[in-house]
Amino acid sequence: MATEISTTLIRVNSPAFKHEDFIPARYTCEGEDISPPLELDDVPAEARSLVLIVEDPDAPNGTFDHWISWNIPVMKTIAENSNPGISGTNGFGKTGYGGPCPPSGAHRYFFRVYALDTTLDLPAGARKNQVLEAMENHVLAMGELMGKYQKKAQ
Repeated sequence: MATEISTTLIRVNSPAFKHEDFIPARYTCEGEDISPPLELDDVPAEARSLVLIVEDPDAPNGTFDHWISWNIPVMKTIAENSNPGISGTNGFGKTGYGGPCPPSGAHRYFFRVYALDTTLDLPAGARKNQVLEAMENHVLAMGELMGKYQKKAQ
């Protein structure tokens, strides 16, 4: 029997920026290129792990993956510059977080958090499509935070 996404969404916030506001340069290629802190509320009690996917749908060649992480322990806070789960390969060809670095204009960056009823049996470095496939029928809830970024030096 397939697990459906609950009607309760995870609330994803950051003390570094508000939903739909600009992401501070500190968290981008023009700054320290570290991950921003995230705060999670309303994660279902039955969740066994979290998945975090950060992507830019405005990239010129299609959606660009900035961070893929799974088997994150259920927590309320993902600390700045931390990597609490297993990392997949991002669009830069590396694992871990790669900050916003749009070639031109302002882009949107979606920080999506999924609560799962299981942990995923995937090797470090897996690609986003492998993570999404492994998550199928295991998502209890999800939430997102969207921030924007435009390079200062264009």
